[in-house]
Amino acid sequence: MSEHVVDVSWSRGEHEFTYDTYSRDHEWRFDGGITVPGSANPAYLGSPGLVDPEEAFVAAISSCHMLTFLAIAARKRLVVDSYDDHAVGVMAKNEAGRVAVTAVALHPKIVWAGAEPAADVLDRLHHLAHQECFIANSVTTEITVEQ
Repeated sequence: MSEHVVDVSWSRGEHEFTYDTYSRDHEWRFDGGITVPGSANPAYLGSPGLVDPEEAFVAAISSCHMLTFLAIAARKRLVVDSYDDHAVGVMAKNEAGRVAVTAVALHPKIVWAGAEPAADVLDRLHHLAHQECFIANSVTTEITVEQ
């Protein structure tokens, strides 16, 4: 259907190459021209001010859910003025005993142009968004929406 390309680049630079000393800092270059500085999570000796892969994973899930939710709402002629999410990913050992992002909780706050839909309608919109989200369909991580 489509292809999505990201170039990831790292170089040792002046750093010694031992586990405790090599730099985890790198760049993600997207085809639209945006460059994002990345690193490992600080718990794994990365730079705290840069985006780590685990954060990017949680952001991708949240963003995909939001974009899918907005598309469904628009098709149902429900006007959304704003959508803010506080997404939280949890790293833990999975069933195979490997460390993974095992759960992501989405906490969307939605402002509607008109009256807020009934709770059952809102639940259905989020359920449909989860079912149709490309990222959610690509991962085994448990994803919940907590309103």
